[in-house]
Amino acid sequence: MLNIADKQFNSRLLLGTGKYPSFEIQKEAVAQSEAEILTFAVRRMNIFEASQPNFLEQLDLSKYTLLPNTAGAKTAEEAVRIAKLAKASGLCDMIKVEVIGCDRSLLPDPVETLKASEMLLEEGFIVLPYTSDDVVLARRLEELGVHAIMPGASPIGSGQGILNPLNLKFIIEQSNVPVIVDAGIGSPADAAYAMELGADGVLLNTAVSAAKDPVKMAVAMKLAIEAGRLGFEAGRIPKKEYATASSPTEGMMTT
Repeated sequence: MLNIADKQFNSRLLLGTGKYPSFEIQKEAVAQSEAEILTFAVRRMNIFEASQPNFLEQLDLSKYTLLPNTAGAKTAEEAVRIAKLAKASGLCDMIKVEVIGCDRSLLPDPVETLKASEMLLEEGFIVLPYTSDDVVLARRLEELGVHAIMPGASPIGSGQGILNPLNLKFIIEQSNVPVIVDAGIGSPADAAYAMELGADGVLLNTAVSAAKDPVKMAVAMKLAIEAGRLGFEAGRIPKKEYATASSPTEGMMTT
């Protein structure tokens, strides 16, 4: 069970809703993923214009928790304005804080992310900040009172997978709030690895929406996350330099 603030979720997959080939494929991928939390960029949706296409209208929203994000924000103040817009529309009191500091790498601005998170906590939001894999920043955010930490595995949409597993592991080990690996996931193997490291969940979008078959990839990601979590809970064997016989040698017949 994934617990974020006072909310509980059976699925540990958080799914983005952008860049799908069609509404039909998007809807089926979401359904097959069995994700319960859907994220989207507030600035890219016409949430107040009934005449404009809106993916949210295609869904039974009673089945999902929406996680608006502040993508497009460059400052803490912009992020707060976007979050308030989402809340005013009645979507959800959870917000993914995303304040980009570099247009080329799309890496988050640590200073503005910290500032925005503090401001939104004061406004009563459930705050989930997207960060780099900065161990100290993750601790500072938790000390502020955020409800989850969302470190990137690699740059947004890059599909490079987990570039720095050591830092992710450090963040997971020190955190008392959920750690949800966000950004850069490319394959089910990446998602499973994140969960094997001990992450509480994985948020992804492009890995599904840009796949050759988004619906099949949504299913694959769901299963990978489930398998990775089970593997983490089961506890893997230690790595050894030399081979170890899988069958006992005691009591073997000799000639």
